[in-house]
Amino acid sequence: MRLVLKNIMDIAGAFFAILIFSPLFILIPILIKLDSRGPVFFKQKRCGLGGREFEMYKFRSMVNDAPVMREDLSSEVEGSVFKIKKDPRITRIGRFLRRTSLDELPQFLCILKGDMSLVGPRPLADEEMSADRKWKRMRLTVKPGLTGLWQVKGRATGKFTDWVRYDEEYVEKGSLFLDIKLLLLTIWTVITGRGAY
Repeated sequence: MRLVLKNIMDIAGAFFAILIFSPLFILIPILIKLDSRGPVFFKQKRCGLGGREFEMYKFRSMVNDAPVMREDLSSEVEGSVFKIKKDPRITRIGRFLRRTSLDELPQFLCILKGDMSLVGPRPLADEEMSADRKWKRMRLTVKPGLTGLWQVKGRATGKFTDWVRYDEEYVEKGSLFLDIKLLLLTIWTVITGRGAY
């Protein structure tokens, strides 16, 4: 019953979010194109429930040759996940999109498709989970989410061990009440910009 209600909440939430933010789905692509050359959307294969790969969407926040530039940069987050607070690859509009989390809006489409949930572990590529196989197996037992425990509690620490701990906690204690609580905390996190990369 919990999974049925969670799916209903996901579809309804994503549908209404797209309706509410529909003007931004028109404005943001225009700003991205005016700011830098390249596609509007960033697309990447991520692992979903059971390890099934799907294509995740974001509004592009980096320059077009970001993968090449990455070779000369070092991650500020432990483990195999790559993150930098002052990433030189991020465009001017990209900084604003990331600070406000508006770059994540296209993921509501992934939720409507059934690849993601509103709440759950962050969707990662297979190679990003190579540092801990137990963590990988555990987090793939649920759908990845637009937000989760790590986003509202551990995002600012940069510690890979915190990421693992919060994913384990969500899988073990997940409930509709926790999902609603995390959605409300996410709104506050976005408003305050706490821990944004």
